[in-house]
Amino acid sequence: MERIITVFGSARAIEGMPEYQMAYALGKELATKGFVVCNGGFGGTMEASARGAKEAGGRTIGVTFHNPPRTPNPWIDEHYELPTLIDRLLKLIEFGNAYVVLKGGTGTLLELSAVWEFMNKKIIQEKPIITVSDFWHGVVDTLKNELLWEGMGDCTHYIHRTKTPKECAEFLADYFYIE
Repeated sequence: MERIITVFGSARAIEGMPEYQMAYALGKELATKGFVVCNGGFGGTMEASARGAKEAGGRTIGVTFHNPPRTPNPWIDEHYELPTLIDRLLKLIEFGNAYVVLKGGTGTLLELSAVWEFMNKKIIQEKPIITVSDFWHGVVDTLKNELLWEGMGDCTHYIHRTKTPKECAEFLADYFYIE
């Protein structure tokens, strides 16, 4: 059974930056384990993760939006162009069997928050959310503590923290029972 991993991260990373290299390594590791890499289809970590996946022989999906019109990166096999950012976000969530969150800005925060809230509200089934590196730990810890204080329980139990792309891919392979 094909498993699609939706990768969220910064559009600002360029080749040579640590964030780009991490996303490239992630795409490669995921493809090596047989996962399909899905992302927002443009540049930065989206390009890097798709490139890593393609260079490892994997398949990629890019979900873009039409405002303003832009061309998807050349590493995308299957391209979906949707009219708005919100439509794009919902399609990225729909495609994912799991979600990997890399370093990013407010767009990545929106993606993490949407997936997390949809699971909290039971709008979508629980699926793994994996952060790679320490970048999102402060956000996750703050919300965990706040929600515990509000009596909501630990709403972070499906967020798994990893340090490296390899550790992330191994976690997902174990989760989905892939050798």
